[in-house]
Amino acid sequence: MSDFAGKGDMMPDIAMGTPDGGSVKPSDFRGRKLVMFFYPKDNTPGCTTEAKEFSALKGEFEKAGTDVLGISKDSAKKHQNFIAKHDLTTPLATDAEEDGLSDALGIWAEKKMYGKTFMGMVRTTYLLDAEGRIAEVWPKVKVKDHAQTVLEAARAL
Repeated sequence: MSDFAGKGDMMPDIAMGTPDGGSVKPSDFRGRKLVMFFYPKDNTPGCTTEAKEFSALKGEFEKAGTDVLGISKDSAKKHQNFIAKHDLTTPLATDAEEDGLSDALGIWAEKKMYGKTFMGMVRTTYLLDAEGRIAEVWPKVKVKDHAQTVLEAARAL
């Protein structure tokens, strides 16, 4: 598998955990468009805003024939708390396994903050067509109004 899958590539079909202990992978959504938004950490300001904005637009995404899945390395238990605390309606997945989907995509990467270097999720959103092919990529996302931008792209696809 090559790093940095981009427009036109098939999304790697790597399974992730769900908050209820199950698993989910991109091919589970074939036949419908899919938004996969990768974010750094549950219950942090930017990630909370992003998840709430996608949740608020869930009905609009459904009308556009599009499912939405939020993904981070957080545990199933942290996801359960995050969903409950903020009344999120968007499903979440845990990509905690080494060599998981975010690793395959090259978005689990070295980051720097306050002079420290660490591994972290690069906030990135993918829009897949109904066949699982990457139709659009938003790298290094700025959260404000991002969900609306993605919705407009999903409608146009």
